[in-house]
Amino acid sequence: MQHETVIYQARTILTMDPSCPRATHVAVREGRVLAVGDEAHCRILGPARLDTTFAQLVLMPGLVEGHSHAMAGTAWASTYVGYFDRTDPEGKLWPGCRTLAEVVARLQQAERALPDPDPDATLHAWGFDPIYFDNLRIGLAEMDAVSTTRPVLLGHSNGHVVNVNGVVLRKAGIDRSTNIHGVVKDSAGQPTGELAEMTALYLARRAAGIGAFQVLHHPDGVRRFARAANRVGVTCATDLFAELPEAQVEAYRTATAGEDFPLVLVPALNALGQPAAEGVAKVQRLRKLNTDKLRFGLVKLMTDGSIQGFSGRLKWPGYVGGQPNGIWNIGPDELAEVLHAYHAAGIQCHIHTNGDEASEVTIDAIEAALLRTPRWDHRHTLQHCQMADAAQFRRMAALGICANLFLNHVFYWGEQHAAYTMGPDKARRMDAAATALRSGVAMAMHSDAPVTPLGPLFTAWVAVNRLTAAGRVLGPEERISVADALRAITLGAAWTLKLDGELGSIEVGKRADFCVLAEDPEAVAPAALKDVPVWGTVVGGMVFPVPAAAA
Repeated sequence: MQHETVIYQARTILTMDPSCPRATHVAVREGRVLAVGDEAHCRILGPARLDTTFAQLVLMPGLVEGHSHAMAGTAWASTYVGYFDRTDPEGKLWPGCRTLAEVVARLQQAERALPDPDPDATLHAWGFDPIYFDNLRIGLAEMDAVSTTRPVLLGHSNGHVVNVNGVVLRKAGIDRSTNIHGVVKDSAGQPTGELAEMTALYLARRAAGIGAFQVLHHPDGVRRFARAANRVGVTCATDLFAELPEAQVEAYRTATAGEDFPLVLVPALNALGQPAAEGVAKVQRLRKLNTDKLRFGLVKLMTDGSIQGFSGRLKWPGYVGGQPNGIWNIGPDELAEVLHAYHAAGIQCHIHTNGDEASEVTIDAIEAALLRTPRWDHRHTLQHCQMADAAQFRRMAALGICANLFLNHVFYWGEQHAAYTMGPDKARRMDAAATALRSGVAMAMHSDAPVTPLGPLFTAWVAVNRLTAAGRVLGPEERISVADALRAITLGAAWTLKLDGELGSIEVGKRADFCVLAEDPEAVAPAALKDVPVWGTVVGGMVFPVPAAAA
C-alpha cells in the first residue's frame, strides 16, 4: 500500500534536535517524521505533496504534560469555586470566587439547580483554596448553609483536602470518636467538616457516592480532557494516579481508538490501591493493551500531601505558623518496601513528594531499592519535588532520579508559601529549576491540572520569570533560560515518561506530533512567553486546529 508523503512548510520549525535546531519544512509519512530541513532536502526521499497550512506559523515538538490528571476534563461537570478565573475545555471562561461569601453563594446557587425530588443527589464543587482568604477556614456552619438534606463536597484546589456538610459526616460515620489522621477537629473535639488526605477523603467520597472529581468511566470525559490539551498545544499527557478499574480502562481504549483523538494518553496506576504484587501483575497485563495513543506502564506513589493544605511533610523548622507537620499517605518504611517491589519488577515509579522531608524519605527509598536490586536507567521521578534543596538534587543526580517540578506553584502560591507555610527562605528556592539543571538532574515541569490550568507555555513562563501573582520575582537565582524551559516541556518531560525515543523533538523516525504556534517562543520577550497563541496541534500527522471558544 502506498502512503502519501506530506511536506509541511512553516515560518520556522524549532526541532529540539541539536543536529538541526531550526528548519522550514518537515516531511511526514505514516504519521512519522521522514525528513527535516528545507523543501529541497525534504523532497530527496521521493514524491511529496507540499502543504502550506503552516506557512505563516511556527512548529515545535508537541508539548508534553508529564503530571496532569484526566479529571481536568471531567471536573467541569462539577461546580468550579476557585479563586482565579479558569477556562473550561470548550474555551468558556468561568470567573473566580474572590471571597468566602462568593464561594458559599455559588454553592447555594448550584444546590438550587440540582433535582429537587432527589435529596441524595450530591453537590460536588472543586477549586476551593482558603489560603487565598488569609487562611480562613470554612466550617460546618457554612457547609450546612448550602444544604442540610443532601451531601455537599467542596474539594480544595490541591486535591488533598475537602470540606463536607453534616450530611456527609453522618453518612460516613465521622464524629468526635473517629480516630483517623486527616479528620480535622475543633478545640472541643468535634469534626469541623475539613478532611485531609486519602483515607479521610475516601470515607467522604464513598459516603457522598462519588469518585475523585468524577471517575473517568466514560469515553466522553477522556475526550474532554484531550480537547483541553489541544487548546494549549499538548500532544502527550499523563493521567497520573488512576485507579484503573476495568470500566476506566475501557473508556481510555474507546476514546483513544478514534482517529480524531488528539492526544497520546499515559495513565499511571495508583500503586497504593492494592498490594504491590497485584499492582505489578496489573501493570504487566495493561501493557499488553498499549497502542500509539494509549501507554500503560507507569505507577504513582503518594507520600505526603499538599503544602498549602498543610498536609505536606516539611523538614525542620516545619511550618512557619507552627502548624503540625503534614500527613503521610504511606509511611517511610512501607514506602521503601512498596517502591522496591515495583522497582524490582522493572516498573518505573513516579512519586508524589511536595515537602522536603518527603523528598528526603523518597530519595532514601530509591537508594535502598538500588542497593537491593541494581538497575540501570530506572528513571524513577520525584513529582512536584517543590522544596528539594541543593544537597537533595545532588543525590538525585548521583542516583539517576528525575525531577518533575511544579513550577506553577511559584505564581499561584508563592506569596502564600512565603507568608504562611514554608517561610521566605525556603519559598525563594522552591521548585529550584536552575539548581536541578546545574546538578545534572533530568528535569521536567508541570501544571498538575486541574490543580492549576493545563498549559505548558505558561509553566515555561513561570520558570523563566518566576513572578508571583502579586508581581514579585521569587527566587531570581532559580530562573532558567527560555531554551531550557522549552526543553523541559518537550524532551525533558518525554524523558521522564521513557518516551523520548518517540516524541519530544522533531527528528526522523519520531511521531509527527507538533505544537503549532502563531509566534516563535524563542523570539518573543521572555515576559510574553505565556501569551504566545496556540493555533492547534498535529498528532500522528493529523492536524487538529483549536476550535472556536464556547460563548
